[in-house]
Amino acid sequence: MDTETILNKVKQHTPSILGSQDFSKFAILLPLVEKDNEWHVLFEIRSQKLRRQPGDICFPGGKIDRQDKTEKGAAIRETTEELGINYENISDVFPLDYIVSPFGMIVYPYAGFINDHESIKPNPAEVEDFFTVPLSFFLKTEPQVHKVSFEAKPEEDFPFDLIVGGQDYNWRTRQIDEYFYIYKDKVIWGLTGKILYHFVEMVLKE
Repeated sequence: MDTETILNKVKQHTPSILGSQDFSKFAILLPLVEKDNEWHVLFEIRSQKLRRQPGDICFPGGKIDRQDKTEKGAAIRETTEELGINYENISDVFPLDYIVSPFGMIVYPYAGFINDHESIKPNPAEVEDFFTVPLSFFLKTEPQVHKVSFEAKPEEDFPFDLIVGGQDYNWRTRQIDEYFYIYKDKVIWGLTGKILYHFVEMVLKE
């Protein structure tokens, strides 16, 4: 292969996350609603009928489908489907930092406003219930932070003879922070807690 061909290939390449074509991609909305003359964050309680994480507290969202033109469009679509509201009820949707999960997911979170929360009629197939928490609670409350460690575990037929160190190779371990917010009888954690913590940090940043 000649130099010009190689250069053209490199010039035409649009960088992305290596291996991202194999990742599942999700879009999520952190919804803000006005209630009792102050801003609240809205959360869903996942239906017990769901196969994955039944009963967990989460934000509206889900997997990005082929018909979704953008990640933002997917977040809005999922919110309308899960909360039974119209597109017109959602406004001022803007992106937060996206997350590359160690579990093979890329998550695109957004924050936006639901203008008429009294019209919400949750889809019972996906949402058991919903509730709101005053934003002021999160602005004043530090979450509990607990660490989770991940260790490399090679398969039985891993070719240790091909790497320096062999069986004694020093694999890197990784820790992630899990954020827990406890509001009355509700525990908000996991991906929802992580996105919420990022949003609060962004709002409080000078």
